[in-house]
Amino acid sequence: MSRPSQLLFAAILATATMAAHAQPVQTAGTLVVVPASGEIVVPNDEAHATLSVEEQDKDKAAAASRVNRKMKQGIDIVKKQDPQAQLKTRGYYTYAVYAEDALRSNNKPRPIVGWRVGQYLDVTTTNLEGLPKTVAAAQSILGLNNLQFGLSPATAKKLDADLINATYRNLNERIASIAAAMGRRSSDAVVETIDFEGSGNYAQNALAPKAMMMRAMADAPAQEAVAEPSFEPGESTVGMHLVGKVRFK
Repeated sequence: MSRPSQLLFAAILATATMAAHAQPVQTAGTLVVVPASGEIVVPNDEAHATLSVEEQDKDKAAAASRVNRKMKQGIDIVKKQDPQAQLKTRGYYTYAVYAEDALRSNNKPRPIVGWRVGQYLDVTTTNLEGLPKTVAAAQSILGLNNLQFGLSPATAKKLDADLINATYRNLNERIASIAAAMGRRSSDAVVETIDFEGSGNYAQNALAPKAMMMRAMADAPAQEAVAEPSFEPGESTVGMHLVGKVRFK
């Protein structure tokens, strides 16, 4: 037998010997931690709009009066257009406007030349069909600072059972894959613990973008009727996570 043939025969013999002595990895009693998740895509059914008004005047009382009057008019318009909407006023502010004098000397305080006064109105509604008309009507008096779409609490609550089913189904699928990789059957796996993490937590975009301030000069002419804007509510993806501890027999 030639030298190369001898080396080849020795290599084959060594491989066969190692295979004969190899033992399968024992997995009986193994505890496996399995994360799983479920997601559902749902059309948005609720809108959160932020309307605002701001006035500027040399007379603080005059600016405040116009803000108060316009906010009341805006609220009345929204209530008329959408009686079921939830309204909340917030963020009333009054700021002094100082003279811009680059030649000031002796560190004297800048004189006040006017006042800026404003207020915000938050509107929450599920009337998405009538939303463009409501916003257009309100924009004749107020400015639209921010608009977000999401899921109403009632819809989010109804999704709980579907999310649990989807998440648990994903857990079973992952257990089956793990069992196959270990050379075991799914029936050999026993679920010892299931820890649902964040179940029922469907809050979308909890931190809304900060509303930008709309400025209206005191001597601005009355606005014409505003054309209806176009909105697309879109969809929300809600999810649930769990961690299961699975032991193989």
